[in-house]
Amino acid sequence: MLENEYVVLLDDEAHAIGTAPKISVHDSDTPLHLAFSCHMRNDAGQVLVTRRALHKRTWPGVWTNSFCGHPQPGESMTDAVHRRAEFELGLSLHGLELALPDFRYRAVDASGIVENEVCPVYVAQMNADPTPNPDEVVDFRWVDPAELAAALRATPWAFSPWLVLQAAQLDFFAAGHTTARVGS
Repeated sequence: MLENEYVVLLDDEAHAIGTAPKISVHDSDTPLHLAFSCHMRNDAGQVLVTRRALHKRTWPGVWTNSFCGHPQPGESMTDAVHRRAEFELGLSLHGLELALPDFRYRAVDASGIVENEVCPVYVAQMNADPTPNPDEVVDFRWVDPAELAAALRATPWAFSPWLVLQAAQLDFFAAGHTTARVGS
């Protein structure tokens, strides 16, 4: 993580209104801020899920999408996505596509910490296994999206709330889409 990482604060219409240190933002009254999520897929149609490190402040040890992050003030969203892919998973992304440009959610974890984000969702193609940063990711799996969708419906509490919400909106999680490539 950047030593002095900041988040971009947003108003209710998702316009930037300032910045704040990331460490000070995620609490029981988290202000709306800008983030992103990315789902990585391989040529077999599988999606990469990761398990958050056990010492993470929010949703520790929970299975989630491939990776997430926050763009730094002045940083383009695509640059931020590429930066976090390298930092969290040791990977360079290919075929990055914006899948859900207007995704937004608010969720509270078991400790009372709130996530409150405008969080565009990206999809990228990758055929290599990641080399996870242990400060971010404790485990990973390549899984069939239809099987993951079934698990999300059966046990949503076992996954990050943003993964549950995003999967409901992404076509490749629907039955019958398990081998379709992104953008096809």
